Amino acid sequence: MLWPVPGLGAGFERGRWAATHGYDDLWLADAEGLEDPLTLAAALGVACDKVRLCTGIVPVFNRPPALLATAVVAAEARAPGRLVLGLGASTPNMIERWYGLQYDKPLTRVRETVALLRQILAGGKTDFSGQTLRSHGFHLQSLPSQPVPLVLGAIGGKMLELAGEVADGVLLNDFTPPDRLAYALERLDVGARRAGRRVEDLEIIKRRALYLTDDAAGGLEYFRQHLAFYASAAQYQNIMIELGYGHAVTEARAGYAARDRQRITAAITDDIVQRIFSFGDEAHCRALVAADFAAGVDTVIVSPQGGTAQSFARGAEAFLPAGFDRDARA
Repeated sequence: MLWPVPGLGAGFERGRWAATHGYDDLWLADAEGLEDPLTLAAALGVACDKVRLCTGIVPVFNRPPALLATAVVAAEARAPGRLVLGLGASTPNMIERWYGLQYDKPLTRVRETVALLRQILAGGKTDFSGQTLRSHGFHLQSLPSQPVPLVLGAIGGKMLELAGEVADGVLLNDFTPPDRLAYALERLDVGARRAGRRVEDLEIIKRRALYLTDDAAGGLEYFRQHLAFYASAAQYQNIMIELGYGHAVTEARAGYAARDRQRITAAITDDIVQRIFSFGDEAHCRALVAADFAAGVDTVIVSPQGGTAQSFARGAEAFLPAGFDRDARA
């Protein structure tokens, strides 16, 4: 997963490097003021001739499906058959505070976005009136060379079921730790059955935030701060409660209400961090990724952490295909 910010060495050139060194996919985030992922995908499509280019994740509230479809066509034309469109609901903090848009009925909005996009990308003229979206009379002047797979980012049970029902794949993240994967696959299968298929018909993708470090204590504190940030969002609070950390959520909420940073951080205990995030040396982190494959994940996205060019490079280089055995065991 690229993270194109100044000084990190994790943008376009790192993408070319990864493609040259045998990575299968490049995942392009849509967050934190980063370069637009579909524009970056088009550029990388010209520069790299084999690697798959995937957005992870474009919020469904940012752009109407008709406009999103035109960007998809432009990017796929530069990477024929190699574009994957990852979509998701995002969070109220991003949609309402950052972008000034209304965040309403996220599950319905995702469902309707997928339905309308499929209609548009198949070449049809739109005739769609939903609860959250409408479009009439729009059609593309040119179409993708091949159907563009749609992947949904999902954490909670209802979104997992929706992914199983309407998407080509699902993108899980760190809030689906290994001991929750069976639950995720079960919910996906429930949704898949509604569409007359099974979970095996989907691509199961997991993003792993990996901090390659010899300082375990430093890795623990690094991700404690990450979790303290996530604990401000209702969606992640709900998942933390499902994972058994209701008390931590209550404390974090109280800390945010009082603007007490120390109380927020103290709510995130070591066991929460160690269960959700991944940090350690190369052997340890490689074994974690190999365990994901063994548990049924089809594609693992390596997302190097640490916040420096050196830490990103170490994370990226630790999983060079030539030196990584996906069948290794912890």
